[in-house]
Amino acid sequence: MDNNHPNEMMTGSEFLDSLDDGRHVYIYGERVENVCEHRAFRNSAHSLSRLYDALHDPASQEVMTDIDPDGYRTHRYFMPSRSAQDLLKARDAIAHWSRLSYGFMGRTPDYKAGFTATLHSDPDLYAPFHDNAQSWYRKSARKVMFLNHVLVNPPVGRARQIADMRDIYLHVEKETDAGIIVRGVKMVATTAALSNATFVAQNSATHYQAGAEEDFALCFILPMNAPNLKIMCRRSFEAASLSPFDHPLSSRFDENDSVLIFDGVLVPWENVLIYRDIERARSFYAASGFLNRYPLQSGTRLAVKMDFICGLLSKVLESNGSAQFRGIRTRLADIVALRNLMWSLTENLCLNPETRRDGSVVPRLEAAATVRYFGTQMMSQLKPVFNTILGGSPIMQTASWLDMGNPEVRPLIDLYYQGTDQSAGERMKLVKLLWDALGSEFAGRHELYEHNYAGNNEQVRLDMLRHCESAGVLAQCTDLVDRCLADYNEQGWAPGSGWRFDPAQHEIR
Repeated sequence: MDNNHPNEMMTGSEFLDSLDDGRHVYIYGERVENVCEHRAFRNSAHSLSRLYDALHDPASQEVMTDIDPDGYRTHRYFMPSRSAQDLLKARDAIAHWSRLSYGFMGRTPDYKAGFTATLHSDPDLYAPFHDNAQSWYRKSARKVMFLNHVLVNPPVGRARQIADMRDIYLHVEKETDAGIIVRGVKMVATTAALSNATFVAQNSATHYQAGAEEDFALCFILPMNAPNLKIMCRRSFEAASLSPFDHPLSSRFDENDSVLIFDGVLVPWENVLIYRDIERARSFYAASGFLNRYPLQSGTRLAVKMDFICGLLSKVLESNGSAQFRGIRTRLADIVALRNLMWSLTENLCLNPETRRDGSVVPRLEAAATVRYFGTQMMSQLKPVFNTILGGSPIMQTASWLDMGNPEVRPLIDLYYQGTDQSAGERMKLVKLLWDALGSEFAGRHELYEHNYAGNNEQVRLDMLRHCESAGVLAQCTDLVDRCLADYNEQGWAPGSGWRFDPAQHEIR
């Protein structure tokens, strides 16, 4: 490993220290003083710190990092890729991080790196704020900064014009010499309480009225401790966890989702990327390369999660004693096929990229959109299989680890809760892991999360169709039909078609 290049990447402890910055996080009626010490966030914060330690671990640093165009060591996905091999190596780095949470933390720092790396490739897209784009690339790559994002307006007044929702939707209120003052609310800020900054923009499906809604056409990056920025968190599954034995996933991998309230927040000019520019605010998703890149992270993370789920289902079936039943094996095959599909799709993203004008490469847009499409369907296809072939076995579990330590009932538990060739303690540990992954409130949030990960149901499909149309994919399909139609007419085979046999007359014409 070459250690002659500057290394400013945060360590795990430095990342945790960076979160103690005076940010305004609210949960359970209180403002949190330090998220790294609060029962609602501390284990998840520690899980994230392990990602940063992996960047410096000699055993994983070569897999995780490389030297960026400015000569600094950084995470492989935090910098532009120059070849298909670079993309494959970036995928391996993403997968290594994802395995540290078994695929259950999705909005880890490499997610938004799908965007921040593009700031180096095409900063002119943000003119006259192109210098800001380069500056944020350097900040992000050198520190491996953790950015969340908020793109969605709250689910209120959706049938009205954006301008009519000025009292709620985020907009610029006024300009100052120091920057712009913004007011309003945005969602869904997954892991906002534990990230360094937020990326703020409008959803790509948003339609603006020229001459009336420029105040909403904004794109900027803001530190989480900005004055008057309030982070309103949902219920913490981590805080509700009884123990690692009872909640092995939700006790440490809860990505708390937040609503961000911008209560008259100053956004310094150096943090602005797009300002009151409707065309750029709508087009930058595809133009920047973000839509091409982020499905590599989300697809790889989901592929790792599918590895975990396939293994979990296989082990529970063995414990049930039903693993060799023919019908059971066919349903397990359904899940394994989904796992194979996602890994194959992510490999295709890497091996067949498109080249940008600066020479960097990104996955093709139509292929990336296909990962988005199938990613939203994984959990909805997976859950019915678990519900069908596991029956009531996920329900047969003790209330908590305390029951396992009760000498009055433990002998009964050991007898009646055992698995096939498996002790009751081993069986209960496995079943509780299954329940946390697929049956708990944490699991319910994950099902909703995966289904809406890439945006609203219709937009995911329309985007894929539009990208295939613009890439000429649909034209290829219709051209093939046109070739077939040109082979024949009402009188028989068309002249020059190369076909001569007439099936109606059973002779050569």
